[in-house]
Amino acid sequence: MLGVTSVDLVDRRELLNRLEQYYDAVPRSGARVEDFGPLTLFIREGQGWPFYARPTLGWSGAVSAADVNRVRARQRELGIPESFEWVAETAPALRTAVEQAGLAVHEHPLMVLGPDVPTPTVPEVADGVVVRTVGPDDPVLPSALAVPHLAFAEPGTGGGAAGLTELGEAVRGRAGDGSVERAMARILAGLTCVAAAVEDSTALCAGQHQPVGAVTEIVGVGTLPTARRQGLAHAVTAVLVADARSRGIETVFLSAGDHDVARIYARLGFRSVATALIAEPVE
Repeated sequence: MLGVTSVDLVDRRELLNRLEQYYDAVPRSGARVEDFGPLTLFIREGQGWPFYARPTLGWSGAVSAADVNRVRARQRELGIPESFEWVAETAPALRTAVEQAGLAVHEHPLMVLGPDVPTPTVPEVADGVVVRTVGPDDPVLPSALAVPHLAFAEPGTGGGAAGLTELGEAVRGRAGDGSVERAMARILAGLTCVAAAVEDSTALCAGQHQPVGAVTEIVGVGTLPTARRQGLAHAVTAVLVADARSRGIETVFLSAGDHDVARIYARLGFRSVATALIAEPVE
């Protein structure tokens, strides 16, 4: 089991403070913000992944279940998910408040690629598959945006049912919803980099990183369930790291879905430094 390890080249507290500043900054390019004292609610402007609430940057006071419930009431009013995200080590009191409010908490290894770790080499993948970044006008972009949704619908590292037929349906279903156009704009603005493992002009695996200053988070790396167990996520992540490093990014981090997924990232040099928590209503 992967545990939290020390970070050699940077003080852990400084590192976590840097990540907190990033977490507060990154949604602001696509969200409006509402202040609830110890909690900040980010509200998506337009279509796309819904945002969440998280601890207010710099808040040092108490947080209660009543605070959580005030945010939940606003989320219900807006028709958005009752979702909270935070780092266990930087807001240790929030978990108790969230659980007292009746939400379920899920743990995810928070992993950082140290600045001393060499940029990982992109591994060889199957013949006919090319792993590369995806530009704003690239015809691969629609499938690169759709494939993670299919991957997350069938979580885990083993094979699954969704394949090229389902991917084609997902691309067609998202046509006209503005998601491709928003991604194009973010790529052009330098707010997002998309990378994909491409075969026959279709993304079999894709992910993104979202730079803010000298920090970026790798997000949404997902492989088409029928294409798993080929090292595609490993390769896509390596390309994203290489792109981030080429931009002068100093801190590259991610949250792994579970400890099995964390082992994939550990092979690239990522190390667990904390625990990312996501709270949602109990199903």
